[in-house]
Amino acid sequence: MTYGRKEWLAALLKITDPVLDALAAGELKKKMPLGFHSERAEFAPLEAFGRSMQGLAPWLEADSDGLNPGEQALQRQYREKSVRCIARATDPESPDYMVFDRGGQPLVDTAFLAHAIVRAPRALAGALSGEERRNLAQAFRSSRQIPAFNSNWIFFSAMVEAALYVLGEPYDMMRVLYALRTFQGWYKGDGIYGDGAMFHWDYYNSFVIQPMYVDLVTLFSEENREIAQMRDRVISRAARYASVLERMIGPEGSYPVVGRSICYRFGTFHMLSQAALQHGLEEGISPASVRCGLGAVIRRVMSAPDMFDGDGWLLPGVYGHQPELAEEYINIGSLYLCTAVFLPLGLLPSDEFWSGEDEEWSGRRVWSGGHIRIDHAID
Repeated sequence: MTYGRKEWLAALLKITDPVLDALAAGELKKKMPLGFHSERAEFAPLEAFGRSMQGLAPWLEADSDGLNPGEQALQRQYREKSVRCIARATDPESPDYMVFDRGGQPLVDTAFLAHAIVRAPRALAGALSGEERRNLAQAFRSSRQIPAFNSNWIFFSAMVEAALYVLGEPYDMMRVLYALRTFQGWYKGDGIYGDGAMFHWDYYNSFVIQPMYVDLVTLFSEENREIAQMRDRVISRAARYASVLERMIGPEGSYPVVGRSICYRFGTFHMLSQAALQHGLEEGISPASVRCGLGAVIRRVMSAPDMFDGDGWLLPGVYGHQPELAEEYINIGSLYLCTAVFLPLGLLPSDEFWSGEDEEWSGRRVWSGGHIRIDHAID
């Protein structure tokens, strides 16, 4: 059953290396395949970069002293590369300067890059030079020109403000409060929010809504009394939703293919991975069992022979290349939201998530005749 830290990290870097290596060299727009849904090509570089960084950030932020020498050296290399990539993406004179301020889509991926800054305030925000920090802050501010739809998109506007806060820049608390207040009204019960007033059968509670909600209320609780008062409620709902995700992992690492944006692959488990990272799992779900369950999903998805093209770029699909599963807004860059499953790499090897003995997850245990706790809704 073991699929350990070394394999997790190798999978994450296999996915992100084409993006980071090309961008660090100032050649992302030149090298990235842009033919799939080519009408979205203008936005694809920022999609690939922002989404890669939100998955990498916790590992970059992890305390180096708790890593073995080999992983320390690798982390140091990727920290430096990531800062270089941020500089390339936000310098108006760079050949890889990205679109942040027009077309709608850039608000989404500016927010994923912003989420990386929130997740790695020392390794990313703290490592930028003065000029790099100014360029990044200006890129974030420029995304304000894009209006958010009345849906999960209001979290994108809020997360941009959160990154400006982390950078020590002026920020708009009203954009944050609007998102947090609105989703309180869209709560449907038992750990699930509507994406807007209506409920959708998809994984957007995991892709975007609950991970951003939890990090926003955590970040701003000491700044605002209203946010502090909703924090425990938001985190409790997220923990319940993480439990539901854990029970969706099948005995062999498969999971239900339902809803839009399913080509984000194991990014489906974003909230479960974040709950593990933040020690926010509900009682009765052990970190080791989550490691084994998510590891089974990663191994299953990565075993497809045609998940990548010949140059290592992701191809659309769930298990391998299945382009018919990609909505019209999906391009190659969109697929890098899959990196969200790797958030527990931000935990040190000594953490129970990594050090605990292998343990079957709920779906494997029950379908092999074992015993699990009965499931209950939360009030």
